[in-house]
Amino acid sequence: MPQAQKQPVRRTKILTTLGPTTDKPGILDAMVKAGIDVVRINFSHGDPEEHRQRVESVRAASAKYGRHVAILGDLQGPKIRIARFKEGAVNLEVGQPFIIDMDLGRTDGDEHQVGCDYKDLAKDLFEGDVLLLDDGRLVFEVTGVAAPKVHCKVLVGGKLSNNKGINKQGGGLSAAALTEKDKIDMQTAIKLGVDYIAISFPRSAADMEYARELLHKYSDDLQSDIGKTIGLVAKVERAEAVSTNEILDGIIKASDAVMVARGDLGVEIGDARLIGAQKNMIKRAQMYNTPVINATQALESMINAPLPTRAEVMDVGNAVLDGADAVMCSAETAAGDYPVETVEAMKRAIAGAEALQEARRDNNRLDCTFDRLDETVAYSAMFAANHLEGVAAVACLTETGHTPLVASRIRSDLPIVALSPSDRTLCRMSLYKGVVPVKFDASKYPTPEVNRAAVELVEEKGLGTKGDYVVITRGDHHCAQGTTNSMKIVEIGEHIG
Repeated sequence: MPQAQKQPVRRTKILTTLGPTTDKPGILDAMVKAGIDVVRINFSHGDPEEHRQRVESVRAASAKYGRHVAILGDLQGPKIRIARFKEGAVNLEVGQPFIIDMDLGRTDGDEHQVGCDYKDLAKDLFEGDVLLLDDGRLVFEVTGVAAPKVHCKVLVGGKLSNNKGINKQGGGLSAAALTEKDKIDMQTAIKLGVDYIAISFPRSAADMEYARELLHKYSDDLQSDIGKTIGLVAKVERAEAVSTNEILDGIIKASDAVMVARGDLGVEIGDARLIGAQKNMIKRAQMYNTPVINATQALESMINAPLPTRAEVMDVGNAVLDGADAVMCSAETAAGDYPVETVEAMKRAIAGAEALQEARRDNNRLDCTFDRLDETVAYSAMFAANHLEGVAAVACLTETGHTPLVASRIRSDLPIVALSPSDRTLCRMSLYKGVVPVKFDASKYPTPEVNRAAVELVEEKGLGTKGDYVVITRGDHHCAQGTTNSMKIVEIGEHIG
């Protein structure tokens, strides 16, 4: 069997958004080849046919380069937006009055007033409330409410153009997390076979639980087994979601992954509070074995520039050191001029952070007790791998991906090779920090030969060489879920039984 040269493994995953730029010939292929791990399809833009074409392109590029790239379908959610202006935009001066009128025509806005797509806005507002428009670039104070009109005074002025978002400082807008459009898009996502669906603006665990009920209902309606394997990602972007650890923990536990959605969240709670909110969310997600994505403006300047700013490099590095599983690009890859360069810059920033000792080892879970065999084995394997000289990798034989997920909560500079026969599981695991998904069907081997075959695959992939140790976790029964109950340390090149 040919032996690949041992390669260092990047642990933090890269999530990139698809869009007009990635539709250009060769761009998506170059990004997959460069090492992206997850792609995001933004249901706020495009139609089902565009989404289908992008999913097919990702699957084709993944097969071409022998990589498992997960697909995240991001539902728009109740993004509250103003309507449109007759002239496309207006300039607002500090101190001037301005009206948001729910009954105004969709295209009748001017320098005095504009319509709004959220007809209940007036019910949620009171005199003295502060509204932030266009991601906080403009600020209004509510001076009075006479439904359907909200009277405001401009506190921070500037150019205001069509369809810009509205947030209330401190949160409190009552729009439901799942709109009718989201429900239609969720069914489209199931048909497309995405790996994750992101729920925008959840306020509590109840929103995520409702989303899961709908996911299962639509899966049954569509007679799709795939639908029930889709993971749900909570995009944490409302002030209410981070108002207490109890509420945040509920959202985390009700989700398969969470996203620190710093755009709307930063607008609602303010930039200063966002710093602690990001760190707290990553920390608490780790407590509950939930993968976490750090998103928004990671390399924003690269929309128009071939290199990031030093501040952006530091931001990505800090997310890595905080323990994020993935860092996300939005417009940088969807609509920017340098999508491939953005991926390469992200890789450099991650590599710089992961070279630091604090990113490679920790004492997490040392004082914990466990009630599941597979979690106990996973943590034992990582402890052994981190403390035994000569270990090159941890190899987890898995059906569902749970053991590699738990193992990935422990910081290490060693790859966690997740060996599974399921392409669905392999793609889901592409989001997990430090996990290398590899196709492997243990049922094709006699039981005594499984460990040997697994170790040979680790060596073939360039993740270990002769004389290295591999820590193997597995269950007694092939193709059974939740049965991981054993750990074994073997040496590459020695007889393995």
